[in-house]
Amino acid sequence: MFYQINQYIKFLLKSSNQHGVHSPFVYNLITKCFYDKTKHEAYQNILNYKKALLKNSNTVKVTDLGAGSQVMKLKERTVSNIAKNAGSTNKRSKLLYRLTNYFNSKHILEIGTSLGISTQALHLGNTEAKITTIEGCVNTSNIAENSFKSNQLKNIHLITGDFNDEIKKLTSNTYDLIFFDGNHKKEPTLLYFETLLKTTHNDSVFIFDDIYWSKGMSEAWETIKKHPKVTVTIDTFYWGFVFFRKEQLKEHFVIRA
Repeated sequence: MFYQINQYIKFLLKSSNQHGVHSPFVYNLITKCFYDKTKHEAYQNILNYKKALLKNSNTVKVTDLGAGSQVMKLKERTVSNIAKNAGSTNKRSKLLYRLTNYFNSKHILEIGTSLGISTQALHLGNTEAKITTIEGCVNTSNIAENSFKSNQLKNIHLITGDFNDEIKKLTSNTYDLIFFDGNHKKEPTLLYFETLLKTTHNDSVFIFDDIYWSKGMSEAWETIKKHPKVTVTIDTFYWGFVFFRKEQLKEHFVIRA
């Protein structure tokens, strides 16, 4: 936790908003998506989905295939605690909605379904999008699947299995947006990045969750930024955005979002 606090102070000192951003692509993304203050109707659905999980006191056995939780150490957890501590915050869920809507993402991959809070937000951003989401824990996967059904969410393909094995089966696909939220360790993160590079096109976006989770994750983020196929990155502290737009010069932004 001390590491994250220290990194956040550094982030605040070097971050900015849209002022001084000379890339039209990044400027528009910040002003029209990141800072969009519209009270979208879908926001209430996002809040209701999470509220239902927060009221669920059922206990489940959780299998952590990633770095695990820094808050919850018990293998048996209530659904409400998972939703509170491991699920996306309301603010970030709303941003996921805006991102899918802004980019009109049609083919989406999510690594780390958990209870499906982020999945639902991605879906609402474009209800016609085809979403593939992978979860390593059978029990949380079952809860997410039931939640998708009860909320009548369509076009979501939920895969339960080991991330390393499952993403290898998806490399023949092409994705507009990939949300990496399943393993907060350096080596697996870089492995997923390298493996899924072949699924990108010029306008694809990768979003990495918790790039300052640990020193290892920060090192993974720095390695990703330097990759020759990466042209634009945006560091918002909680998330790292990666773009592959060949028409843009390589540039890195640190933005408060």
